[in-house]
Amino acid sequence: MKYVTVEWNGEKAGIISADGKRVLIIDEVLDSDFGSIMAFIENRTVEQERSLLKASESQKGIPLEDVRLMAPIPRAKHDIICVGVNYVSHLEETQKHFFGGRFESPEETVYFGKRASFITGPNEDIYGHLDIDSCLDYEVELAVIIGKAIDSSVGYNELSGHIFGYSIFNDISARSLQSSHAQWYLGKSLDTFSVMGPWIVSSDMIAFNGGYDIESRVNGDLRQHSNTRLMRMNVGDLLYELSRGITLEPGDIIATGTPAGVGQGFDPPRFLRKGDIVEVSIEGIGHMINGVK
Repeated sequence: MKYVTVEWNGEKAGIISADGKRVLIIDEVLDSDFGSIMAFIENRTVEQERSLLKASESQKGIPLEDVRLMAPIPRAKHDIICVGVNYVSHLEETQKHFFGGRFESPEETVYFGKRASFITGPNEDIYGHLDIDSCLDYEVELAVIIGKAIDSSVGYNELSGHIFGYSIFNDISARSLQSSHAQWYLGKSLDTFSVMGPWIVSSDMIAFNGGYDIESRVNGDLRQHSNTRLMRMNVGDLLYELSRGITLEPGDIIATGTPAGVGQGFDPPRFLRKGDIVEVSIEGIGHMINGVK
């Protein structure tokens, strides 16, 4: 299934119908009061998921064009867990074009946090903060949404059953801020710099550790093109490593890294400007488009 948050007589949690043309409001289908996707992730039952799947094939719902899609999780439970240089191609361009060419290949996985008091959704504008930093960049990433808690007691072969689903994440970055501070947190965390959508695809629709084409375009120009099988650390590896010492909770979001082709990876750099249109897509999930203002 595809889970969404929509604006329709208020903010509502919903699913997309099997034909992809309509939205069904979860609380109306289940006669429940979850109110949000986050509450559904935290408290759902298997029986309720089955009821939604059946409803997606049989009920009318609201025409998709009559609602506004928001980020599927508009407000993150915690800071988003991000993975740096998780594709060899991006590691190579980072070593060449970032931080004055002084970035060394890390021996271990690079993790950092990204604050998102409110997550930008599909078709919503990205506010560039160009008065603070003119080096505005994009990064398409596969996002993993946790469905059941993962701690050190969960074995590798059990991890797939703890994933709620997958989405597309655009890790917008202010590159000058990122490079001028010892940590990346500020340059990654300005308001509207976390973009996710257009929905969460349930984990049964995406192969665990599978390979899916991943792309970004700016004003129609292809910038990034790779496949998730080329991650240095796949989804299972990341979740296992993180959960040995950090409990991952339902609703947590992990952004798994971006391939080569970001703006700073070009010579000269090709940063975003006001009025640009950014499109990101992942095979099996979909695509989303955002303007820069």
